[in-house]
Amino acid sequence: MSRWATFDCYGTLIDWNAGIGGVLERLWGAEAPALLHRFHELEPEVQAERYRSYAEVLTLTLERLANEVGYGIPEGESGVLPQSLPDWPAFPEVPEALAELRRRGWSLAILSNSDRDLIAASQRQLGVPFDLVVVAEDVGSYKPEHGHWQRFDELTADREHHVHVAASLFHDIAPGKELGLKTVWINRLGEESKHDPDVELPDLSGLPDALDELVPR
Repeated sequence: MSRWATFDCYGTLIDWNAGIGGVLERLWGAEAPALLHRFHELEPEVQAERYRSYAEVLTLTLERLANEVGYGIPEGESGVLPQSLPDWPAFPEVPEALAELRRRGWSLAILSNSDRDLIAASQRQLGVPFDLVVVAEDVGSYKPEHGHWQRFDELTADREHHVHVAASLFHDIAPGKELGLKTVWINRLGEESKHDPDVELPDLSGLPDALDELVPR
């Protein structure tokens, strides 16, 4: 039976705070850290309204943020976030951790609130092949709705040999627990959780050993 590790991408594998924060700093300078926090509050609201492509979500969230704080978006820059996404970097330990999981026989999948073309660009940053990718474009909804996991179950099976790995409590760990999945929380920001993940790690460095303990060969 295959052992599957599924991953959220942005915030877990790809450093979206560096990517988004860099754009906000370029647009609005020193206000970027506070604006980044507000961006992350607005984005799920935009996603919950109705299905839009992730490129549209990024663009609309930036517009709402600009309107809320009274900043203008420079002419020609409204689509700057989806345009910048292919350059958002992987966290430094991620490629080696993913490669080690493959060496240990794990099947790897991405379950991402993204579009097909955008996730393809991020996979190039990761440099490790994935066996399966499910994005919001495929299921017409965004996590924390369960569409990604339902599609994954249709294509694979056996939750006893499946662990979901993610940094977002709201988008991933909470719905993962609702579905009865084993979960690993990548707590990069030193947050507190009431969702009781099976394992908590500060980054992916210790993930191969943690997954082998959760689902032995």
